[in-house]
Amino acid sequence: MDRRVVITGMGVISPVGNTVETFWDSLSNGRSGINTIERIDTTDLVCTIAGECTDFEPKDYIDHKTARKSDRYTQIAMAAAKMAIEDAALDSSKLDPNRIGCMVGSGIGGLKTMSEQSNVLVTKNASRVSPFTIPMMISNIASGQISMDYDLRGPNMSIVTACATSNHNIGEAWRMIKFGDADAFVAGGSEASVTELGVAAFSNMKALSLRNDDPTAASRPFDSGRDGFVMGEGAGVVIIEELEHAKKRGANILAELIGYGVSADAHHLTAPHPDGDGAARCMQMAVRHGQVNPDEVTYVNAHGTSTPQGDIGETKAMKTVFGDYAHNGLVVSSTKSMTGHLLGAAGGVELAACVQAVRTGVIPPTINLDDPDPQCDLDYTPHTARETEVNVALTNSFGFGGHNASLLIKKFA
Repeated sequence: MDRRVVITGMGVISPVGNTVETFWDSLSNGRSGINTIERIDTTDLVCTIAGECTDFEPKDYIDHKTARKSDRYTQIAMAAAKMAIEDAALDSSKLDPNRIGCMVGSGIGGLKTMSEQSNVLVTKNASRVSPFTIPMMISNIASGQISMDYDLRGPNMSIVTACATSNHNIGEAWRMIKFGDADAFVAGGSEASVTELGVAAFSNMKALSLRNDDPTAASRPFDSGRDGFVMGEGAGVVIIEELEHAKKRGANILAELIGYGVSADAHHLTAPHPDGDGAARCMQMAVRHGQVNPDEVTYVNAHGTSTPQGDIGETKAMKTVFGDYAHNGLVVSSTKSMTGHLLGAAGGVELAACVQAVRTGVIPPTINLDDPDPQCDLDYTPHTARETEVNVALTNSFGFGGHNASLLIKKFA
């Protein structure tokens, strides 16, 4: 059964814009969304910078009652899903709702809720803990809430694989459409972990950049001066559907999703494989599924977190996958240099960036790449965007625990 899968809608909430248009305008112009943290007290924190969605207002997307009993990560997910569904003009009342699924995940889930209610338990008493604590906290509830809001009765789940979460949710939804178990999916990821606990925990494991005095220059993938990632928050949600289903309802097709790769490093809790073995196998699978040659891939949106080990490992992996072409034609960039690392939401927003690159012929830059690491010697599109035709684009997401996921898209024809 040759069921082609296309992307027909996108929604983005991010530190650089709360619409696909503003998000893309920021990326293509090299604007950073990283700044001194505003929403939490950073007095006792060693890291005081992040990519926050400072102008996000839940009331602009969801009703007050739902917002009040939803964690911030769910609010952001619902906002991105609303945008994507409207962008795709996907109306379940005019379709078979049993054939439309939802897979929107979160790497961490309701960390704000967990922190606040744990504090209530300790400082007050058990009777004061909110009865909404569990449904607000758990990582699957955004997917459940979205399905209820839009009467999506097809497959519904939430894969949790740290920073690979979005790509796994989108990829497995793609697989279910290919297999014939659904005709369309709302898929992606959301994260809102810029909390005192989140920042303290990542800081104490020495994962975050400490360039507190220069926030916009802190995320610097592949640069020799990188000192860790910058946490961000947001959501990226896409509508994917079987080609004939999309055509029948007159959908606007943005791109074709042609490949999905998945692998494990089986190496370390938090560190990537030093040779990029799992990442390479993941990309190779996506390319094989897409039935394209490696040298047909114009652009790779790298995981590129700005960590010392991760950037080197991913560079090695790309050399394994693309061979000589890695140095002679392949264009790479890390949009995390501008958004920060959105953790479980990263893959969703970065897939949106790839779709825009395919549609516009513009590859967003890696900003802050002033002094490339000698071990990171590929074309990372430093400082400014580049205009070039993009027919095939690959996006990578690699998570703690050694979880790897790659998505491959192609210009629709």
